[in-house]
Amino acid sequence: MNFRYVIVAVAVLAVGIGGFSYIQRLRSSDAPEGFYRVNGRIEVNRVDVAVKYAGRVAAIEVDEGDIVAKGTFVAQMDASETLAQKASAEAAVSRALQQLSEARATVEIREADLRLAEVNLKRAAGLRVGDTVAQSELDRRQAERDVKAATRDAARAAVGSAEAAVEAAKANVQEISAVLDDMRLIAPVTARVEYRLAEPGEVLGAGGRVLTLLDLSDVYMTVFVPTEYVGRVAYGDEARVVFDAIPAYVFPATVSFISGEAQFTPKYVETEEERQKLMYRVKLRFAPDLLKRYLDYVKAGLTADAYLRVAPQAEWPESLKPNLPEAGSQTPATAGGKG
Repeated sequence: MNFRYVIVAVAVLAVGIGGFSYIQRLRSSDAPEGFYRVNGRIEVNRVDVAVKYAGRVAAIEVDEGDIVAKGTFVAQMDASETLAQKASAEAAVSRALQQLSEARATVEIREADLRLAEVNLKRAAGLRVGDTVAQSELDRRQAERDVKAATRDAARAAVGSAEAAVEAAKANVQEISAVLDDMRLIAPVTARVEYRLAEPGEVLGAGGRVLTLLDLSDVYMTVFVPTEYVGRVAYGDEARVVFDAIPAYVFPATVSFISGEAQFTPKYVETEEERQKLMYRVKLRFAPDLLKRYLDYVKAGLTADAYLRVAPQAEWPESLKPNLPEAGSQTPATAGGKG
């Protein structure tokens, strides 16, 4: 037999044994009866804090590793030009208000002129009945009254234009104020600062990222479960997580997601033997109140074992009942480093 083929055969056998060992390890009986054990890593949703408008970074108020509450001011873009625009817009509002005041005063004057013209017209009409004044005088008083009425109407229209100018000037101020608000960057969620992606003095384009945050309210563990077990797992099922770094503690979790498609093998493979190797992605999410209690401990990438109940009647054993460290204590998993 050709020696080269012997080497190839040995290599194939080794790969086959390795794959078999892997499947056997996935199906190991380390878990209590009625439960399935699988390992995975903690994942934390990442949120980018980015600028809406191009500009220069004026200040960054947080460092990597800091925990910031939702709504906390984290960075400021240079707003000197925008502040000047706002001052100009506010001055425009003042001018518009002054013009509106003048227009309203003009309306009052025109109203008074019209009232006087109507009095004169009424007097002339009375005198015309007794032939005391000529028809021409009455006609003149009528025309004078009509002119005063038209002037009054024009003054009223000017008030409407002045009011519209005031509203437009105020809207401009509000628009610039909104831009200023957007230049003051705020943490959208309670999170830990993972990366500072910019420094004061840098000029960023619209959409440029300043910080990356780890959303401490959205923490989950991703595991992969084979076909033979995933069918026994349902949304909302209880799960238990034991971290490699602190194996003495057991954290409760909940099944929040089950992939609709298998991974690692093509979905068109349908033989029963191959189906046993299909893996489905499952997410285990931690309760928000638990995360809030252990806020300082949350770190992305921590490895852990997860236990899923695959027999509906199985009772959680004492060893897998929730057992949490005291909040504030320094555990091996949390001592040192930034998550």
